[in-house]
Amino acid sequence: MGQALWGHARVGGKLLALGLPGTYMNLSGEGVAPLVRRYGIEDLADLLVVHDELDLPTGRLQLKLGGGLAGHNGLKSIKHHLKDDAFARLRIGIDRPPGQQPVSDYVLRRPTGAQRTELDVAVQEAADAVEAVLAEGLSQAMNRVNR
Repeated sequence: MGQALWGHARVGGKLLALGLPGTYMNLSGEGVAPLVRRYGIEDLADLLVVHDELDLPTGRLQLKLGGGLAGHNGLKSIKHHLKDDAFARLRIGIDRPPGQQPVSDYVLRRPTGAQRTELDVAVQEAADAVEAVLAEGLSQAMNRVNR
């Protein structure tokens, strides 16, 4: 659909629609907005955006609802296209670049071996967090994930 790969499944009796924007990260809203319309998501709290986060240590997860965009251009694009930032986020920490390395160079490079290992574990934990959101709701999942 449009600028995204998408699909859906039933998980525990609930519809889970998955989308992967097919645009540059900075244009993510171009892929997310059509999915929100297609699935009739009226309450943006029912939209969970999974993204990288510089302000968390590598591999750390955090669930949140709405709030600041922390300079993340993909989130800015989603907010622009949805005209709101009240969507849920699952933030996956990638840490800040060392020294004076530009952020753009840092986020576009391949992770080191140790970082890759931490991120592989974080991706599995992120999948568990998404299942927890579906099974328990965002608030309870936040209590579990954000320890």
